[in-house]
Amino acid sequence: MFYYLSGTVAEMEPNLAVIDCGGVGYACAATNYTLSQLKKGDRAKLYTYMNVREDAVDLFGFATQSELHSFKLLLGVSGVGPKAALSILSSTTPENLAMSVVMGDEKTLTAAPGIGKKIAQRIILELKDKLAADQQRMDFGAAAVPAVTHGAKASEAAAALAVLGYGAQDTAAALKGLDMENLPLEEIVRQALKRMVR
Repeated sequence: MFYYLSGTVAEMEPNLAVIDCGGVGYACAATNYTLSQLKKGDRAKLYTYMNVREDAVDLFGFATQSELHSFKLLLGVSGVGPKAALSILSSTTPENLAMSVVMGDEKTLTAAPGIGKKIAQRIILELKDKLAADQQRMDFGAAAVPAVTHGAKASEAAAALAVLGYGAQDTAAALKGLDMENLPLEEIVRQALKRMVR
């Protein structure tokens, strides 16, 4: 229903920011990263997700679209609700989440409060399956990525970006010209994301 909220940060509490938009305060559950980007009294723009249940309507706010997209991806995993998704994104970045899925790294996910090994395994399995389906549907692979991005690190970076929802052409363009040999994988993904957000 709401794509984003733009207004003044009226209040801040642990895991919560209140954005005043024209005299109405919208309470948004938020990640640690999003809260770190806000300051009471300053203007802010949060990308939002509304979760409607029988007994409540909850609004979630994110400083970046990649955080919002990762939140939605996590909600698509069976057994992962908004609280668990918020907990994961409060303890890791969207880039690290994507790499955890690609690498099968449960430890990054279980570092989040309330996330056990079984849920972490399910997240990795289901998001890997989604990635594989997306790759087949988009014909995403060596043929779709120009030769400039060849190599194991480039493939892992491309897979991580695909987990975050970026298509083959966008990914190939974002990875083009990055120093694949010397940059760590996380930095490659971070720089590619910066190029795509511009």
